[in-house]
Amino acid sequence: MIVVQKHRGCIHRVLLCFLLGKLWETTAAQIRYSVPEELEKGSFLGDIAKDLGLEPRELSERGARVVSRGKKQNFAINIRTGSLIIRDRIDREELCAQSPQCLLNFNVLIEHKLKIYSVEVEITDINDNAPRFLAEEQELKISEITPPGSLHRLESAYDLDVGVNSLQGYELSPNPHFSLRVQSGDDGLKYPELVLEQAVDREEQAVHYLTLTALDGGEPIRSGTARIRVNVVDVNDNAPVFAQSVYSVSIPENVPQGTTLLTVNATDADEGINSQVRYFLVKIPGKNSEIFELNPVTGGLTTLKNLDYEDANFYMMEAEAKDGLGFKDRTKIHITVVDVNDNAPEVTITSVTSSIPENAPPGTVITLFHVHDRDSGKNGQVLCSIPDDLPFKLEKKVDNYHSLVTDRALDREQVSEYNITVTAVDFGSPPLSTDTHILLHVADINDNPPTFSQSAYSAYIQENNPRGTSICSLTAHDPDSQENALVTYSLVDSNLPLEAPPLSSYVSINSETGVLYALCSFDYEQSQELQLRVTARDSGDPPLSSNVSLTLFILDQNDNAPEILYPAFPTDGSSGVELAPRSAEPGYLVTKVVAVDADSGQNAWLSYHLLKATEPRLFSVGLHSGEIRTVRAFLDKDALKQNLLVAVTDNGEPPLSATISVTVAVADSIPEILSDLSSHPAPESQDDSLLTFYLVIAVAVVSCLFFTFIVLLLALRLRKWWMLQVVQSAADHVGGVSSSQFLGIDGVRAFLQTYSHEVSLTMDSRKSQLIFPQPNYADTLISQQSCEQKESPFPSQSLLQGKDDQAFFQVNFVL
Repeated sequence: MIVVQKHRGCIHRVLLCFLLGKLWETTAAQIRYSVPEELEKGSFLGDIAKDLGLEPRELSERGARVVSRGKKQNFAINIRTGSLIIRDRIDREELCAQSPQCLLNFNVLIEHKLKIYSVEVEITDINDNAPRFLAEEQELKISEITPPGSLHRLESAYDLDVGVNSLQGYELSPNPHFSLRVQSGDDGLKYPELVLEQAVDREEQAVHYLTLTALDGGEPIRSGTARIRVNVVDVNDNAPVFAQSVYSVSIPENVPQGTTLLTVNATDADEGINSQVRYFLVKIPGKNSEIFELNPVTGGLTTLKNLDYEDANFYMMEAEAKDGLGFKDRTKIHITVVDVNDNAPEVTITSVTSSIPENAPPGTVITLFHVHDRDSGKNGQVLCSIPDDLPFKLEKKVDNYHSLVTDRALDREQVSEYNITVTAVDFGSPPLSTDTHILLHVADINDNPPTFSQSAYSAYIQENNPRGTSICSLTAHDPDSQENALVTYSLVDSNLPLEAPPLSSYVSINSETGVLYALCSFDYEQSQELQLRVTARDSGDPPLSSNVSLTLFILDQNDNAPEILYPAFPTDGSSGVELAPRSAEPGYLVTKVVAVDADSGQNAWLSYHLLKATEPRLFSVGLHSGEIRTVRAFLDKDALKQNLLVAVTDNGEPPLSATISVTVAVADSIPEILSDLSSHPAPESQDDSLLTFYLVIAVAVVSCLFFTFIVLLLALRLRKWWMLQVVQSAADHVGGVSSSQFLGIDGVRAFLQTYSHEVSLTMDSRKSQLIFPQPNYADTLISQQSCEQKESPFPSQSLLQGKDDQAFFQVNFVL
């Protein structure tokens, strides 16, 4: 990107011509030629000797030569043949841009008689430029409530050619929802518009892709394409509308940089964020985007640099107003530049490189440019310079040509982009200068491998993990850019034995994110750790990579219950018996329960407990040793066969346990055991029958109490009914007595006590239960209104005397 800034100055041009009126003659007739552009150097233009009425040899004798009015000589005279030839290749688009007619005027001077002839050459266009779009992809937003038939302006293509060789039309790829309509503006340019044929539905298809093709009319036909991305949005049914279709302004060329030339304004009928409008300049070929800037908020158009009437006296551009969801409107801006007298040095870029690889050697040419000042003398002498802190330098060539070259090696990882300012300053007073900005991108090469933040990684995962569990994430950084910095991850090897399944059955790594996943459920008892190597490889050419070691530690869970090794159950169907002599002293070691746990750490710490015993205080079990010892000496009343239930519990969370039944025979020899066991009945059955007997008696007693309570309750109810009858009878006999002679009863408070008994009986009397819960009390207030009678609701004082403290109880019994 090249930007040229010009500052005001003074032009002093003095042309000293000593004209001899009698010897100087000008011809009124003008010689005209027409020639197509892009002809080779030395191509024939016309027979200038014949058109001047001279012989070819006379041209040389009379000193005929071409006098150009511009700074560039496009034509020359072949003295030997007398023909007018092209001195250098002519590019019509460079000379006249898109003017419908391109004319070059120069003079032919005959020095012998000081005659000067005016020659006009028309440069005709050839189809040497294809239509092009500024952007390869255009983005358009259309609301799904937009009605069919609505028009949407598309970005126009441009063609540097003119006439029939210029842009002639557009074509759109087939699509059932859209069609194309081409409009012609007042300036003759064609503008494509997208027509909505069928309503779009964002839920069916959120994005539509179309291809717009621009065609010219040359031979052969040239074309250019652009991809159109149509995003379907839900809301916003009003587009911004400009107050004017055309904004025009005239300004002098010496307006200061940053001057606001005009302000465009557009309004949006929507509300909220949809009514917020931002303004943009539509990019078109040329320098408009480098000279003007449109404030996206206020719509003010300002100059980015000084204007020069000699470069352009008229600017035409388009401004676009866009709301929050992308609906937009356009208006035209016409700027007429009024000429003032100023000239600054001109910098012409002949060749420029926008990108350079970071491994380019010192002395690589970046830009070749030519410096020219229209002034003369000291005002026309120009000095070029760049900032001292850049790794570049300027080299002066012939004819005011300069080259910008690298001065030392570049490193994209330190500086990826340079905005180089080349300053051309003349020696005038005050001096005028021109700043040329060259934006240079330093292209990346794959010179940096990916690097991990650590030299080794450790990760932990609990055993019995679900398949697909994310274990950890590894990240490598590559300071390169684009594909050279695109890192992929892979697993290299592990410490698995040869006969084990492949590594891919245990873990996998996401090649893009570096997240390590478990593909199986790990078992700590089989493997405690895995040694892995992770490779990070970039996508450069050739690719670079680095490795890092990863140790995956498998953490133990309490997933194994203790396993009792001794005493073991006999395999012949008999029950194992441990012997204990009758003469054993307290602390005698009867046997030892041996157990192991496949877990590790605290999950494998075992403790032993005696859960049940025939004689609870006869034996004890070591908490950590599992040794079964006698607590006291054996007594004659102790059973000869002692059943012990021992539990082995680990220290995990939650703890797991196992139990073992140990039978201890109290005897000095095996024959004695057999004889004693046959002669002694089991005492447990006697104890069970006694317990059952006691429970039956208890139930019978409770039933009797319940029956007695029911009888008492019925008696109280009958007495209450009898008293009400007596009161009613007395009231009938004393009906004439004033009601003031009776005393009212405020109410009777009764307490309700509910008893609940729960009896649970089972065949095993040791498990029978009798539960007596606490009683629940409820206060019941018998109100005066509930006891009212229509005539005389209350008894007299004499009838109720002595009964003031009487209370009535309502008792509910639940069994």
